[in-house]
Amino acid sequence: MSKPALTPASNLTNDSWSRDAQFFEYMSANNPDMPQVEIRAFDAALHQQGNTRIIPLDMADCLKTDYPATTPNLMAHFLRICAGDTLATSADASSEMFYVIRGKGHTESEWGITEWKTGDLFVVPTTEGTVHVASEDTAIYWVTDSPVLKYLGVTPNAQRFKPVLFTHEQITEKLMAERNSDDALTRNRIGILLGNPACPLTKTMTHTLWSLYNILPAGATQLPHRHNSVAIDFCVSAGENTYTLIGKEIDDKGYIINPVKAMWTSGSVFITPPGWWHSHHNESGEDAYVLPIQDAGLVTYMQILDIQFVRSQV
Repeated sequence: MSKPALTPASNLTNDSWSRDAQFFEYMSANNPDMPQVEIRAFDAALHQQGNTRIIPLDMADCLKTDYPATTPNLMAHFLRICAGDTLATSADASSEMFYVIRGKGHTESEWGITEWKTGDLFVVPTTEGTVHVASEDTAIYWVTDSPVLKYLGVTPNAQRFKPVLFTHEQITEKLMAERNSDDALTRNRIGILLGNPACPLTKTMTHTLWSLYNILPAGATQLPHRHNSVAIDFCVSAGENTYTLIGKEIDDKGYIINPVKAMWTSGSVFITPPGWWHSHHNESGEDAYVLPIQDAGLVTYMQILDIQFVRSQV
């Protein structure tokens, strides 16, 4: 990548440098009014019909960025690939995650060919691009860390990890082991974190991306918790009357004050803002599953994730 042209040294004077200097009184500017991450939903209908295409889940309007972004650090998409079609994807990103919502096929990249089916998830580092070939009607959930690189004005120059495939069978086996453990229903969440050998400190699926595969048993409530990472929550499956309550504060009994209700519908996405309390509720007769993707690999590395559980607050 070529560097931007520099102004000739003879034209750089103290006056030209200092005219752009700005100053702010500390007490009035130490906590600037940043664009707020909104609670927003993206319905499964977006990927259930139509031509083969990339469907951005773009929130640049509320984040006030001049590039696509779902959260300040992450960009999410749905990929719809009709049976027999091919779809190419590329991103200026250091990490990419693909979760197969439905369908079957394979992905081609410089790393070779990866076959996938419904429920599989795989991550790849920065690549020259990927090509996805569907043998049946397919939808894929695709998340990258391109916005944080756009903000920094950088492009990736190294592959920080090798591709990893988490098969549906592996995920289900590990999750059911936790579901059936003796203390499962006493935990704030019942789930498994997806890890990568290249990330031993953060225990995340890439150095920037984090994911929890969480089960919400039929009739169960998972008490509020919060963290400093934005969650892009993908609902894998859920029955009726399954939802998340989201709010900025809790009362002295641990209930969320004036919560917003985000309904779980299979194949849809909703956003949980950073620092907001959220609890999960399943009033149906079937287990529900949610797959939140966060920038918590990066935030954990910065040591500011600060996950808090309601029991420690009451």
